[in-house]
Amino acid sequence: WAEGLDPKTGRPIFKEGGRPGDPSAMEGGKGEVVVAQPAFLGGKNWMPMAYSQDTGLFYVPSNEWSMDIWNEPVSYKKGAAFLGAGFTIKPANDDYIGVLRAMDPKTGKEVWRYENTAPLWGGVMTTAGNLVFTGTPEGYLKAFDAKTGEELYKFNTGSGVVGTPVTWTMDGEQYVSVASGWGGAVPLWGGEVAKVVKDFNQGGMVWTF
Repeated sequence: WAEGLDPKTGRPIFKEGGRPGDPSAMEGGKGEVVVAQPAFLGGKNWMPMAYSQDTGLFYVPSNEWSMDIWNEPVSYKKGAAFLGAGFTIKPANDDYIGVLRAMDPKTGKEVWRYENTAPLWGGVMTTAGNLVFTGTPEGYLKAFDAKTGEELYKFNTGSGVVGTPVTWTMDGEQYVSVASGWGGAVPLWGGEVAKVVKDFNQGGMVWTF
């Protein structure tokens, strides 16, 4: 809907097309279907990212998905996503949706990435031992090398991980804990994406390692 920003005013430079349109002017009361990327759930949503003082990198859980959106008469339904329009969310890639990115804040460049079949909907934790922990909807708690992105460890918790791993010590011993229990916005509002996660186990546990 825009081709850039006006350097003088800072306002968007609008271009024709790329808008859902007026449904009253369309046959069947449905406006033009427009593809928007990322989808309204965001390329980066609520899930916390992490920063390592040792590597100087941010570790960002993100998702690559798009959405078809169109104007049509829509009724509000309690508990359902409401955008005032029709929409369906779909993967932007054939093989993956979730991407854990290691980003250099000084350059804005991606240092490494881990691609996950399902959306990443949990937070990230880094440690002084140069490890990066996060969980996946498939149920895995995973640990990566903070510098290279090499996957060093994984354990299936039995249900999708939506929470953020934490670390703590007791009696001189360090532990990592994570809550496991799939749910949230993705299976409710995910459209085509929801098909990727429809068979994932429900659950409710806290695992400590």
